[in-house]
Amino acid sequence: MTVWQAIVLGIVQGLTEFLPVSSSAHLLVVPWLLGWESPGLAFDAALHLGTLAAVLVYFWRDLLAMALAFPRAIRRPYAILRSGDSADVMPRLALLIAIGTVPGLIIGLLGEGTIDAVFHPGGVAPDAVIVAVAVASIALALLLLAAERTAQHVRGMASLTARDGLIIGLAQTLALIPGVSRSGATITAGLFRDLTRVDAARFSFLLGVPIIAAAGAKGLIDTLTSGLDAGQLAVFAVGVAVSALAGFVAIWGLLRYLQRATTAVFIVYRIVLGIVLIVLVVSR
Repeated sequence: MTVWQAIVLGIVQGLTEFLPVSSSAHLLVVPWLLGWESPGLAFDAALHLGTLAAVLVYFWRDLLAMALAFPRAIRRPYAILRSGDSADVMPRLALLIAIGTVPGLIIGLLGEGTIDAVFHPGGVAPDAVIVAVAVASIALALLLLAAERTAQHVRGMASLTARDGLIIGLAQTLALIPGVSRSGATITAGLFRDLTRVDAARFSFLLGVPIIAAAGAKGLIDTLTSGLDAGQLAVFAVGVAVSALAGFVAIWGLLRYLQRATTAVFIVYRIVLGIVLIVLVVSR
């Protein structure tokens, strides 16, 4: 992999990790379109270190408040989850993120090998993989459209319950399938639970921290133990740094965009992307 490829893929990862369009899909599609070999799951996971840095920097106050509140939350979890006291908001959010993270960790541990074998076979991605990505992209777009049409957009993060955390956490497991999108699935689930668009996105980003951290740590370990030379490690580092910068811009931009607009642009993008990919595969 060249530095140029790492820069391009770092930008792709950083932007698409937080926009509801699927980073894993784009990290497959972009090399496929450009005729590059797939960078592999290890590089994809290593780029998560960049997006992790972006979300940690952007939400450091919220994350610090939740970390400080977590000991109190685990001492009396049932009372905290049922509490309507504004002083218990941060402890409750910390518990909800813990609850929502469990399904993703379990499914990730059980399904990662299969996903890697199917979607990252080495070399240029097979056409069947691209079609699967296209179908997943369109399917999530239709779900997001349904959520936009039915959601009341009236709830904030302070009103989230254990049931909300579990439902949104279960939605996050779908992100193992390239084309679905972790943020897309969790924002969609949040909208179905009547969250405002901004709060659905904020909770999605906060909920993603443990999963992104786990993916980034695994990618780093895999990278360091894969026998890459110093030059390739430097290329990986460039990709991670670019991913961090692009990720921060994506978070900042999306939260401001959703204050005044719907997710329609992402729904259209996902459907158009899916159709274009299927047409390209069929016409090859």
